[in-house]
Amino acid sequence: MPNGTYRIESERPIVNALLHVVMGKSCMLGNGELAVVVAAKSQTIPPGQEIRVVHVPTGEIVFRKSEGG
Repeated sequence: MPNGTYRIESERPIVNALLHVVMGKSCMLGNGELAVVVAAKSQTIPPGQEIRVVHVPTGEIVFRKSEGG
């Protein structure tokens, strides 16, 4: 995964079960692997919206998941 800044994003607020926090609609992380793990273990409020990890410098979506769809 390329180095740089990563954004976890969704159209709805994101909650992470591992961290027990609501992250809003986006969260910035400096580590791509960590961003993917956090996104994989997250869900939206209400459930069902897509969650993506975007490599900010390139705009490339490096991970995406959709719940219940």
